[in-house]
Amino acid sequence: MRLPNPATGIHNMSYQARQRWFSNGLFWRTFFLLTFLITASMVAWVASFRMVERGPRAEQLAAQIVSVVTITRAALTHSAPEMRRELLFDLASNEGIRIYPLEKTDKITPPDDSPVLPELEFYVKQAMGDDTKFASGVNDVDGFWISFKIDEDEYWLMLDRGRLDRTSSLQWLGWGSIALVLSLIGAVFISTLINQPLARLTAAARAIAKGKQPDPLPESGPTEIREANLSFNQMVADLDRIESDRAVILAGISHDLRTPLARMQLEVEMAKLSDEARDGMHSDLAQMDAIIGQFLDYAKPFDSSSFTPVDLSGLLEDAANNSKRLNDVMVSTAISPDIEVMGNTVELERIISNLIENARRYGKTAGTDVANIDILCKIEDRHVKVEISDHGPGAPDSELEHLLRPFTRLDTARGQANGSGLGLAIVNRIVIRHNGKLALRNRDGGGLVVQMMFPTVPIRGGNPRKQAI
Repeated sequence: MRLPNPATGIHNMSYQARQRWFSNGLFWRTFFLLTFLITASMVAWVASFRMVERGPRAEQLAAQIVSVVTITRAALTHSAPEMRRELLFDLASNEGIRIYPLEKTDKITPPDDSPVLPELEFYVKQAMGDDTKFASGVNDVDGFWISFKIDEDEYWLMLDRGRLDRTSSLQWLGWGSIALVLSLIGAVFISTLINQPLARLTAAARAIAKGKQPDPLPESGPTEIREANLSFNQMVADLDRIESDRAVILAGISHDLRTPLARMQLEVEMAKLSDEARDGMHSDLAQMDAIIGQFLDYAKPFDSSSFTPVDLSGLLEDAANNSKRLNDVMVSTAISPDIEVMGNTVELERIISNLIENARRYGKTAGTDVANIDILCKIEDRHVKVEISDHGPGAPDSELEHLLRPFTRLDTARGQANGSGLGLAIVNRIVIRHNGKLALRNRDGGGLVVQMMFPTVPIRGGNPRKQAI
């Protein structure tokens, strides 16, 4: 049998893992797009807010500073000299306001560069005079320093920075982080809400590709999603009806054709023909009957819900032993024991016998009338790997992609035996329904290697075939 790789062959597990990861690509694209938009919006909002509120904030701070200086100066001016020390102590301990004499020898640190500072200085000087001085530190003491006069004497009034700017950068960062986290949670919810119908539709389409009947998609939600699900459900119903009609039609064709075939066989037996002519007609009638049987095998419905653990190792051993009884077949095996897959025993037996029969027909070793067939079965990468190979002429690489199509045969096979061209399509159909994959490659030294990969199932209680003996 000639089983090609339908696309790019059996993918390794790491590639499959990457495919599963990136199968949610639309979700992540939606999520990252929403994240970018939310982050950009927040940055733009904060920048705009700080620019817009800079003027009012500077004016408010200036009014606060002027008020504190005015009240402090008035308190010092009108208080009794013996009470000033106690007043200064109260201002420092209760209000965070410290008064120091301004000396020419003071070491002054210029104010920190701030977008608000120029406007703040403008408003303060407008109220207190242009000779008002500002500093961020005096004599290595940090704070907000501003000068004022009492009569002809100059003083420094120092305020804690927190009194003027109660919203620190750290607080802004904290609030922004909280808002961003909440926005990201909303982005996840929105992305999931958008992509869930598509993910459901994708899963249903994959089920159809594997020959399964998916559950109907919900016909609710937004108009676009509802119409898409409605169309998909209608398509599934139409496909199911077409499949049923095809099975009924082929069953009717089988009945209508096999009845005259039976009459023809009877007439051949009763006719006065030579043995050679009779054998030839019997062969043609048997071939026609076999072709009809292949049509039915290809078109008949399939129910994967009845799958049970099947001893694949035992099926391969039985097929190999049966093939060894043929005169034109030499079989060698490397079959690991007690390997099970979930499936239908009859269908798995059919694909194994099909593969061996095709290798026997088309894979005879050059210069002989014997087909040397190798059968391998083992666990690899958590999958069951089955290979059936021959030592024949192989197949042109350019033809491999076409062999799984129905009614397709190589030209080299046409002269050797007649057939419907459905054998490979039937095998491929059964393997896919068992959640497996097919690959075909030319063997080093000549011949074809047919490879099948099936999911494994846990072995429970040893080999069931051996337990039944």
